[in-house]
Amino acid sequence: MPITCPFRRLFRICLLAAAASLAGSAMAAPGERLDDRYCTTCHGADGRGNEAVQAPKLAGMASWYLRLQLENYRAGIRGAHPGDIEGLAMQPMAAGLTDESIEDILDWIGGWKVIPATPTISGDVAAGAALYRTCATCHGAAAEGSEALGAPALAGQNDWYMVTQLENFLAGARGAHPEDIRGAQMRTMTAVLGGEQDIRDVVAYINSLTARMVE
Repeated sequence: MPITCPFRRLFRICLLAAAASLAGSAMAAPGERLDDRYCTTCHGADGRGNEAVQAPKLAGMASWYLRLQLENYRAGIRGAHPGDIEGLAMQPMAAGLTDESIEDILDWIGGWKVIPATPTISGDVAAGAALYRTCATCHGAAAEGSEALGAPALAGQNDWYMVTQLENFLAGARGAHPEDIRGAQMRTMTAVLGGEQDIRDVVAYINSLTARMVE
C-alpha cells in the first residue's frame, strides 16, 4: 500500500534531504578525483534497488538507457520538477559526473548479476494486459524494451518504482521539461491510464511478464 499524501510527500522529502547529504559527502574536494561509485549507497550493493528510498534496480538496466538518464539528471532535464521528489534527490548525485565518470559507472554496473525484482504490487492482470497494449508499442510485447524507440525494459524492474514513475508522468512531475523528448512521449502514452487502479493493473501485468523470465 503506497504512503498517502501528505505523509507520502513528507516521507520523500526526508529521503531527499538524506540523499542530498550523501551527494555532498561524495563530491570531491578541489583538485581531487570524484569518486563516482557511490550508486550502491541508495541502489543497494547488488544493484537490486531499495524501496525505502525509491531507488530502482540498476542491475540489468540497459547501458544506453542508464547513460541517457544520468545525462538528463546531470543537465537538469530530469529531477527538476518540485513534484518529482525522488528525481530531486537523484539530480545532485549526477550533477558532478563527467562523461568519463558515466562510462565508468556503466562499465561497473554492467558487471552486476541480474536478478528479476520480486513482485510487491497486485492488481487485475487481465485489465492490465488490455492497458499494456499501448505500452507494448514501444516497450515490446514482453516488456523487453527497445533502444531504437528509446523505451527501457520493464520486465524485471521493481514494480513499486514503476508505479511511482507512472504516477509522476500522469501528474506532469516527469517528462515536462522541454528537452525531455522521450519523457514527453511517455506522458502522452500514459494518458490511457485513468488513475491509481489502472497503474496497479498494468504493473501487475508487467509482473506477470517478469515471472515468465524466471520460468
